[in-house]
Amino acid sequence: MTDAATEGELTLGEVTELSRQVLERVSQAVVGKAEALELVLAGILAGGHVLLEDYPGLAKTLAARSFAQALGLEFRRVQFTPDLLPSDVTGAFVYDQKDSEFVFRPGPIFTGLLLADEINRTPPKTQAALLESMQEHQVTVEGQTFPLPTPFHVLATANPVEYEGTYPLPEAQLDRFMLRIGFGYPSPAEEWEVLRRRMSRRTEDQSVEAATDAAGLRAAQRAVERVTVDDTVGQYCVDLATATRRDSQVLVGASPRGSLALLLTARAYAVIQGRDYVVPEDVKAVAVAALAHRITVRPELWLHEVSGATVVRTVLGSVAAPPTVVGARA
Repeated sequence: MTDAATEGELTLGEVTELSRQVLERVSQAVVGKAEALELVLAGILAGGHVLLEDYPGLAKTLAARSFAQALGLEFRRVQFTPDLLPSDVTGAFVYDQKDSEFVFRPGPIFTGLLLADEINRTPPKTQAALLESMQEHQVTVEGQTFPLPTPFHVLATANPVEYEGTYPLPEAQLDRFMLRIGFGYPSPAEEWEVLRRRMSRRTEDQSVEAATDAAGLRAAQRAVERVTVDDTVGQYCVDLATATRRDSQVLVGASPRGSLALLLTARAYAVIQGRDYVVPEDVKAVAVAALAHRITVRPELWLHEVSGATVVRTVLGSVAAPPTVVGARA
């Protein structure tokens, strides 16, 4: 455990070092994917939720569990299926025969990090059970509201290739995720490293050592709030989101929640890179992950393989970035 395990305040330099330790320990389980792992951590440090959307077998579940272990958070996994009920996620009131009264039995959502595995395989009614918790950090059951632990984060996975028996997430639910990230296939060298590590440890199970705990993560998230953001960089975030709404390929562009996610994630990303101020390059690094899933492309363009990601890359090339801000917080 590091000193970050305490509830005290952290400097931004300490958060940078903590981030390095967390990424180093997650990388012990997840081979390669350094950029994607940095984005996941940036989303968590920014207080958000992350959707991992990619093909099967690319370590999405392993990454979620490894982050929970490295961050010292209680971890629970829910396998989303077509017959899953909202109460299976949130919990429900059950009759206690001993006391002759109904008592609330919390569901798996009452945890530090929830893995919503294959979230697009459950009906909208159950998907919606996550909406209140992700936005308000609370659960309401039969008129009673129960606060969730802090910190509370959802890492959800989705399979983009199997559509039979799936329920695509509606725009309102996608908008609740601060970032959507894909891992992609490993290089041949990385894939061999996966095999080599499996043979070396002689077991399927993997675990990583905690670098902090829930109190340390809360302190790190508070420290990120002190990152300096120049007005020109904030306006750049707004300009990028606005440009997605004006693009001729787009039916619905990124909402103001998108520009806010862009700014908040860029702050956390800057700290991971070892700075206490945000530069335009931080915004560019997180732009696709923060904005692409908030964009609805015109249906007739799907055949041309136009996606939210291609739209974001287009606006990144057309919207002028402000000069790099050099300097740190005094």
